[in-house]
Amino acid sequence: MKTQACNVMGIELPIFGFSHSVAVTAAISNAGGLGVYGATHHQPDEIIEVAKQLRQLCGDRPFALDLLLPQTVGDETNLQAVRDGLPAEHKAFVAGLAQKYKVPKRTEADFFSDNVRSQSLFARQVEAALASEADVFAAAVGVPAEVIERAKAAGKKTIALIGAPRHARKALEAGVDLLVAQGHDAGAHTGKIGTFSLVPQVVDIAGDIPVLAAGGVGTGRHLAAALALGAQGVWMGTAWLTTIEHGIDDIVLQKLLAAQSEDTLISRSYSGKTLRMIRTAWSDEWNAPDAPEPLAMPYQQALIGEFLAGIRQNRVAPLMWEAAGQSIAYFNEETTVADIIKRTMSEAKAAARVFQSAETVPA
Repeated sequence: MKTQACNVMGIELPIFGFSHSVAVTAAISNAGGLGVYGATHHQPDEIIEVAKQLRQLCGDRPFALDLLLPQTVGDETNLQAVRDGLPAEHKAFVAGLAQKYKVPKRTEADFFSDNVRSQSLFARQVEAALASEADVFAAAVGVPAEVIERAKAAGKKTIALIGAPRHARKALEAGVDLLVAQGHDAGAHTGKIGTFSLVPQVVDIAGDIPVLAAGGVGTGRHLAAALALGAQGVWMGTAWLTTIEHGIDDIVLQKLLAAQSEDTLISRSYSGKTLRMIRTAWSDEWNAPDAPEPLAMPYQQALIGEFLAGIRQNRVAPLMWEAAGQSIAYFNEETTVADIIKRTMSEAKAAARVFQSAETVPA
C-alpha cells in the first residue's frame, strides 16, 4: 500500500503519526511510517535537542517536527505585562476554580507558566526547527510562504495542516510538498468541516500534491476509506495517546481508555482557539453559565498557564484532561505503537480486498 505520499517522504507505510512523545515519534518512524513530533511547546534549544534524540533513535529513517504558527498572534513577549492586562473577571474565575478544587500553586515550570506565544517566539522556533536534524518541517494554523521556502532551502520536505479548502489554496501557493486535510473529528486544534466532506474537496484542489486524511482516523478501514476518497494516506494523533511508549499520566490514561466518541467536545478553554478534548470537570467549568468566555490566543494560555501547571504537577484528578479526537473510541486498551500500525495496515488490506472483489461482481 505504498503511495505517492510515501514516495515523497521516503517512508514505507502511508501512516503519519503526530505525538508530543519522543518515544512514540521514533516508534512510528521505525515501524515504517513518518513520526511527527509536536515541538510547539519547546524553546528553540529544546527543539534542537529533541531532534538530536530522534535522530539517534530513528537512525536513517525520516522524522518530522511540527510547529503551530498562527498569524493572528501578536508580538507581546512580556508575560507578566500580558497577565497584568487580563480582565479581572477572568482572573477571579480561575482563582475560584483553584479554591474550589484545592489546587496548590505550581513549584515547577512548564511552557505556558513561563512563556507567552508571540511572533518572535515563533521565529526562533522556526529557526531551530530548520537548523535541526529533522527531515521534514510541518506547520499548522498558519503556513507562511517565507517559512516554507526557507525549509525547502534547508533541504527539508514540507507539510501543511489545513481545515478548509481556502487554507489548502494558500498552502499550495506557499509550495508545500504535502497537505493534511484535518476534519472536525480531530483532536486538538480543529475546524468546522467534517473529515468526509473536507478530504475530497482538498484532493480536488491539490492536483498532483499528495493529501492525507486526518480527523477521526482510528482503524485500517479509515485508511482504506481515505484512499477511496483520493487521499494518499492518513495522519493519526489520538491513536498513540494510550500506547505504552507514550507513558501518559495514569489519571489521564484511565479517562482516555474509558472515553467514547461522544465524550469529546470542542472548547476554547485551553488556547483560546477551538480545540477538541475529552470532557472533564475542566471543560464543564468553562462551559458553565457563569463562566466567562475564554480569551483569544495567546491571552487564554497566559491566564491559565500557572493554574494548569499546578493541576498537572499536583495531579488534581477532576481537572486533568487531554486533547483527543473522536477516534478515541477505538483505543480502549494499552498497546504498542507497532501493534497499532500492524493492525491498521492489516485492516486496510482486508478492506482493499473487499473493494477488489466488489469490482468483479456484475452490475
